[in-house]
Amino acid sequence: MHTMLFVIEVAALIGISAVCSGLNIAFMALDLADLKRKAKLGNVYAKRILPLRQSSHLTLAAILLTNVAAVSATSLVLESAFNGIIAGVVTTILIVTFGEIMPQALFLRNALKLCGMLVPLLRFMIALTYILAKPIQLLLDKLFGPETPRLQSRQELGVMIAEHLGNNASDLDEDEVEIIRGALQLSEKRVRDIMTPVRKTFWLMPDDILNDEKIEQIKAAGRSRIPVFNRKLRQCYGVLLMKDLVGEDLETGPPRVNDLPLYPSQTVGSMTALDTMFRKFISSGTHLMPVEQGDKIVGIVTIEDLLEEIVGHEITDETDRRKQRA
Repeated sequence: MHTMLFVIEVAALIGISAVCSGLNIAFMALDLADLKRKAKLGNVYAKRILPLRQSSHLTLAAILLTNVAAVSATSLVLESAFNGIIAGVVTTILIVTFGEIMPQALFLRNALKLCGMLVPLLRFMIALTYILAKPIQLLLDKLFGPETPRLQSRQELGVMIAEHLGNNASDLDEDEVEIIRGALQLSEKRVRDIMTPVRKTFWLMPDDILNDEKIEQIKAAGRSRIPVFNRKLRQCYGVLLMKDLVGEDLETGPPRVNDLPLYPSQTVGSMTALDTMFRKFISSGTHLMPVEQGDKIVGIVTIEDLLEEIVGHEITDETDRRKQRA
């Protein structure tokens, strides 16, 4: 009977030490910002653990005080049955194996779930050790201050998103991953990287006459919007929309380009970042903008060019397919 009671006491104390050790490493492994995000999304365990994680110094002190008490009590119980050296060796082996290594390995794999399930035990530890834990908390708060959330850099976010590719546990499909990665890279790229050079752009001058020959050229270009520049490429008069040609009597009196309504379009610098370019498209209400370098127009950029950069694929329309077949 005495032996059975001895084994139960040792097992109970090592069990307490194991839980404290596991809670210690799992609790501190939980990122505060990540917990807040999960709590907002309705995760039950995150909601339970968040208040204690926000008072991390108090919770940490309570866990460590309880753990130290359990380890010390284990040594005393073993010493009552063995001599000092044997008791020390046995205590070390039992605590390191069953009170440290195994529980820490277990708790790290299921940190949020186990910590969330053991919140009542954590609160009991805090209440039990409050007289000692509270002064320790105040000292740690004074020495180290509150914990500040750590935000990931753009590169780190890109790597995190890329990890979803090919992972069956991910909620994101391949297209969503590509779109997010493309959006994250917008500020690192410039308009010159996606623009169509002016030598490859179909454009008109204000005094061009829209006769049959010119109309055939417009049809061959297959563009719904055509920029209007001066001959020296130093000024943009606006953008001509092909829908405005519908209903025009082009046979009896071919109009000049400047006789038709031209829609204003502001120019942008070739070094404009693509995230800034996205805001410019939204605020300007136009789908095409001339790109200038110095005081000369060097190309055009469209909202389609920007969308292609985000989705990571070229967007082809009916005209593009017709040109590919030709």
